[in-house]
Amino acid sequence: MKRTTIILILIFMTNFVFSQNEKQTEIFKTFKENYNAGNFENIFNIFSIEMKTALPIESTKQFLSGLKLQAGKIKEGIFLKFENQSFAVYKTDFENAIFTVNISIDDFNLINGLYIKPYVEESKSTLINGLSDFPEEIAKTIYSLTKDFPNKTQLSIAVLKDGNVKYYGVIIQNDTIKSIENQTKIFEIGSITKVFTSSVLASLVIDNKLKLNDYINDYYSFSFKNDTKIYFSDLANHTSGLPRLPENLDLSNELNPYKNYGEKELNEFLTKFLKIENNNEKKYDYSNLGAGLLGHTLGLSQKQTFNQLLKKRIFEKYQMDNSYTSLKGLENKIIKGLDDKGQEVSNWEFDILFGGGGILSTSEDLMKFAQAQFDKKNKELELPRKPTFVINEEMKIGLGWHILKTKKGFNWVWHNGGTGGYSSSMVLDVDKKNGVIILSNVSAFNPKMENIDNLCFELMKETENQ
Repeated sequence: MKRTTIILILIFMTNFVFSQNEKQTEIFKTFKENYNAGNFENIFNIFSIEMKTALPIESTKQFLSGLKLQAGKIKEGIFLKFENQSFAVYKTDFENAIFTVNISIDDFNLINGLYIKPYVEESKSTLINGLSDFPEEIAKTIYSLTKDFPNKTQLSIAVLKDGNVKYYGVIIQNDTIKSIENQTKIFEIGSITKVFTSSVLASLVIDNKLKLNDYINDYYSFSFKNDTKIYFSDLANHTSGLPRLPENLDLSNELNPYKNYGEKELNEFLTKFLKIENNNEKKYDYSNLGAGLLGHTLGLSQKQTFNQLLKKRIFEKYQMDNSYTSLKGLENKIIKGLDDKGQEVSNWEFDILFGGGGILSTSEDLMKFAQAQFDKKNKELELPRKPTFVINEEMKIGLGWHILKTKKGFNWVWHNGGTGGYSSSMVLDVDKKNGVIILSNVSAFNPKMENIDNLCFELMKETENQ
């Protein structure tokens, strides 16, 4: 992880209609003053009603305090332009990093849009396209969305059409992007792990070993703070109300943040710090903590570790022989992760929160898991794909999988992942037996990391349109 970035860079952007006026600069100044003084409630008070609803006070405080912890105070903000006729874009110099802070206000001069990301200088790529051995359209699409990545970048791409697989490995060397066979090379898959964690849950449900509406509390020898009860299903679909990260996670080890967060720390959180955000009404609130807690509890329920459950119920069953829960012995198989500057960075290691993002795998192994989704008799893989909660008009969520609406309805399931040195994306159309998987050593904190998802979706559209 980059030393000067926070774990969540994309703060929030509402989908409402925005307006702009001369008050933008004054609002930015107010934001800066209150941010630097730690008066986060004052910032919340200048949110619009819609913004307050979408980003409650506790979520606002949690994000801004985390941002300040790692990025430091704002030293200066320079207005650059208006974007999309709504956002005022400021090049903002923090103590430890430079970001673009995008702020939109409504007719009442209240913030109704806030978006922060690493600042990137506009530049033209000089990368040479050496993908002449790929189909022309695929080469063009890959080049257009990878041309800004640094040297030593690798992408391992698997494209599934009508159940048939083709692999497209690429590497950037000496300012040239060219093909390479890397479908058996290992990458961190990040939060795609959550799909596997939910699939373990589903397998236990299908085997009648537990129920989705069972309380996880039954597998702990102590009471949670305020006697809070949590369902298995709510952890799997991110409606538990848990924060994205536990309050007692020590972020001082910025290059390997989850390594030293073990059972002791998790139990401390559950007994001393646990606070549910959505007591009155369920809402979708993505939580790495929730997925990690789910995996750990599944292990407790079967009197073994979650990693043992994962190996037995997923890796062995689907012959994923090149998928791992540990870095041990992988020195010659793993592609080195890169930071946002293109320098090699250490791998992330997970302890108790492994279920949130710890799997190491290959595009070839993930394709085995993808193809298993097409077996209509496989109920344990079908269950996680069933909608359990409506996020918005374009997205629902099952257990782990996000379900996306296309022109033909809700028919794509998707998840992505990101760690300090890697980004990944996976989308499937189970009915058509189509899909795209991308593993890469592009850092989740690379300013262009969203191009991994963009590439995944573009290749999927090309596959569906053929």
